[in-house]
Amino acid sequence: MVHSVELVFDEDTEATVRRIWDALRDAGIPSQAPAGRPHATLAVAQHIDAEVEPILRPVIDRLPLPCQLGATLIFGRSADVLARLLVPTVALLELQVEVYRACVPFMTPSALPHTGPGQWTPHVTLARRIAPARLATALRIAGRPRDITGTVTGLRHWNGDKRTEHPIG
Repeated sequence: MVHSVELVFDEDTEATVRRIWDALRDAGIPSQAPAGRPHATLAVAQHIDAEVEPILRPVIDRLPLPCQLGATLIFGRSADVLARLLVPTVALLELQVEVYRACVPFMTPSALPHTGPGQWTPHVTLARRIAPARLATALRIAGRPRDITGTVTGLRHWNGDKRTEHPIG
């Protein structure tokens, strides 16, 4: 498993994403429901030492940040991941770079490349490994509502080995 530092959202935004997860699951598409919490990953590695948490506390002063979940995205060649774009703003991109750089000394063996500055695609995962025959249905469900306006309210350290979250701040 992996460790990550992630953004979390206000209750209404979480509830909207969870409704999408539930609708996907109800349509027979392997969504993130019921496990997990809607989030956007800022930095990820095989291991991120918990010592990074106090170093990241000043980042909390930048929150809350307004956010918008926009377009539906597909990562991978065969719908490996279905997601909604977390529309990048200058504030969001600056926050990601700050978090990533703070985490690097605490990551082993090293950061995974897709979260490096300039490589990061901010998103919220909705489903994984969608069968080709289900893709059109998944896209229809994932795209509603068209835009989700909300707030980034927090930061957490996710320990994928233990499946535990550690709120930062």
